[in-house]
Amino acid sequence: MLGSTHGTLTTHSRPARVVACGEQPPHIVHGMSEPHRDGGGQDACPVDRDVSGRPLHAPVPDLDRFFRPESVAVIGASDSEGRPNTGITRQLIAWAERVGARLHPVNPGRAQVFGQPCHASVADLPEPVDLAVLLVGDPLPVIEQLAEAKVKFAVAFASGFAETGERGAAAQERLAEAVARSGLRLLGPNTNLNAFEKFRTDLDGPAIALITQSGHQGRPVFSLQELGIRLSHWAPTGNEADLETADFLSYFATRPEVGAIAAYVEGLKDGRSFLLAADRAARHKVPVVAVKVGRTETGARTAASHTGKLTGADEVVDAAMRQFGVIRVDGLDELQDTAALLARARKPTAEGVAVYSISGGTGAHFADLATAAGLRLPTLGPAKQAELHQWIPEYLHVANPVDNGGHPVGDWRGRKILDAILADPAIGVLICPITGPFPPMSDKLAQDLVDAAEQTDKLVCVVWGSPVGTEDAYRRTLLGSSRVATFRTFANCITAVRAYLDHHRFVDGYRSPFDDAPRVLSPSARKAQALMRPGQQLSEHAAKQLLRAYGIRVPREQLVTSAAAAVRAASLVGYPVVMKASGPQLAHKTELGLVKVQLTSASQVRDAYRELTDIARYEDVPLDGVLVCQMIERGVEMVVGVTRDNTFGPTVTVGLGGVLVEVLRDVVVGVPPFGEDQARAMLDELRGRALLDGVRGAPPADLDALVETVLRVQRMALELGDDLAELDINPLVVLPRGQGAVALDALAVCP
Repeated sequence: MLGSTHGTLTTHSRPARVVACGEQPPHIVHGMSEPHRDGGGQDACPVDRDVSGRPLHAPVPDLDRFFRPESVAVIGASDSEGRPNTGITRQLIAWAERVGARLHPVNPGRAQVFGQPCHASVADLPEPVDLAVLLVGDPLPVIEQLAEAKVKFAVAFASGFAETGERGAAAQERLAEAVARSGLRLLGPNTNLNAFEKFRTDLDGPAIALITQSGHQGRPVFSLQELGIRLSHWAPTGNEADLETADFLSYFATRPEVGAIAAYVEGLKDGRSFLLAADRAARHKVPVVAVKVGRTETGARTAASHTGKLTGADEVVDAAMRQFGVIRVDGLDELQDTAALLARARKPTAEGVAVYSISGGTGAHFADLATAAGLRLPTLGPAKQAELHQWIPEYLHVANPVDNGGHPVGDWRGRKILDAILADPAIGVLICPITGPFPPMSDKLAQDLVDAAEQTDKLVCVVWGSPVGTEDAYRRTLLGSSRVATFRTFANCITAVRAYLDHHRFVDGYRSPFDDAPRVLSPSARKAQALMRPGQQLSEHAAKQLLRAYGIRVPREQLVTSAAAAVRAASLVGYPVVMKASGPQLAHKTELGLVKVQLTSASQVRDAYRELTDIARYEDVPLDGVLVCQMIERGVEMVVGVTRDNTFGPTVTVGLGGVLVEVLRDVVVGVPPFGEDQARAMLDELRGRALLDGVRGAPPADLDALVETVLRVQRMALELGDDLAELDINPLVVLPRGQGAVALDALAVCP
């Protein structure tokens, strides 16, 4: 982790703080706008919306008066020793003094609290109040009083709400409704005092802003202050009856002092709000690092009991974060190290990583791990290697990793080596793993690294592997530097550096998908809506008509209701043909024997028609007819589909299709809206991606046609919204390059 912030460290520049709906003038859709509640009770700009009526920009609540109020009321204040409220009141008094706020105790049973006049009720407060802290078991009756007094913000510590089950969830819903009517903004319930902690004011440089749904889980990041890392804010969101993670994410992304946002998330209140907030952070080039629990059933269940949060399908959460540049890490140690690096390191000048060590074994070990994690270790050129061999014996490897053999770090040669590596234009990051203290070598090396870092605009990282951590070279030299990023483990260093390079690559090329999201319904949507059947699963024939409405290619085919019509259809479609039973209750036709392939004659078609209809009668499956379809034999079978996630709404899935989808489950999820680049990135994540490039003599598949199909399916998901519960195109056969893609089968479900 980085050391003290005293120095000249710079970070990415960003526009000044914004308290509006978006970075660009909003569009007004259908002449409609709506007011936005913020802490000051002001209306915000008109809201730009997509075809489903959802906003396309994140509102930014003006939380200045929450974190820096001019006046604070403590409802239920106490100075009776031994009572929980007394300790909280004492802490709030100290916090109010630090931020320069006037504090007003409220308690009908006291005339004074800690020597300050105590008021009987909210109505008796001597001045308007920015923030009310509720030290009461049931905050609901107080909300109306606060609304009448025009209080801007409130904090409710009380537990016993959604985290306790259905009864508590109902109580929380009543609280949320009261808050919505009141016009104030509420933090909690089931939150804590983390927002009112004592932050160090002697540290400078870009800061970390912290968001946690569990206060205790934020302690490791908050403790970074003791190592010289600046923290600016801490938002403990609790059950999120009103203010949520997305609100603080949007606000912190616009704060000029915030260099990175670290978050511990148990569940998302609203997926769309989170996407919009992450989009705002990406627009402002502010890195967001998050631990999101719920990868396992046990973790999800525990999170629900802790804050009353549904964690959401993990693969969807993962996709959403990846699409909008949120860096997801697993451990709190990774959260603190990655956030510290991203908050304060300059933009990389190159993506190449050089590994430099006292020991060849250490360098080789680290290089293996770094390369496996996707970091690029470019081979240093012959001229650079010759330069390094001026100071390093010829028999040592200096191509990258660079092994100095130990002795050169103890004299003037050590600094020469560092400067030479950092001068290479292909190198943007220098990493020096020091597996253990070996004075005087390690002490001199640490000082040389610090001095070299001060003279370069490139990132210098050190892994201090000693388990002791009390050595002067670590505590004073490395942690005392504002320019060296110091880690305690190989893994955390690699994770942070990879995130650092990924983040800057992402934001440098970032274009918000919300900018291109459809705002008006297409003619395709109107055609498709006429085909929907509420509460029903569409037959294959009807589902393919839905695809046709959106310009997705299907085979030549006809729906017939007699053997004679089947023969006529086959001659029109062209032999060979496929015949399939078509009905609204047929999801797995092959298993029932309701698909016949490679039919090449009229007699085969007649026999197939009779067999299909006989099986359907035997299985008691109603049909709307039999499909006579063009036979498509050559191509890569893919699956493209739409499902609905409880948190994020419609999602789009693409992967290997046919029977492989059930065997390999090689699929990737995308959360609309996304653009062409993201659709291609989804394909690149597939384990079987090479099949699309052609293997074992097969020609390359029509990748452009596949991407276009994915984007058309996404538009369908956005435009049909709640009218489409599920869509499954399987297989979608992607033909050789230039020949397109054809949906051979489809299933659609209307809620």
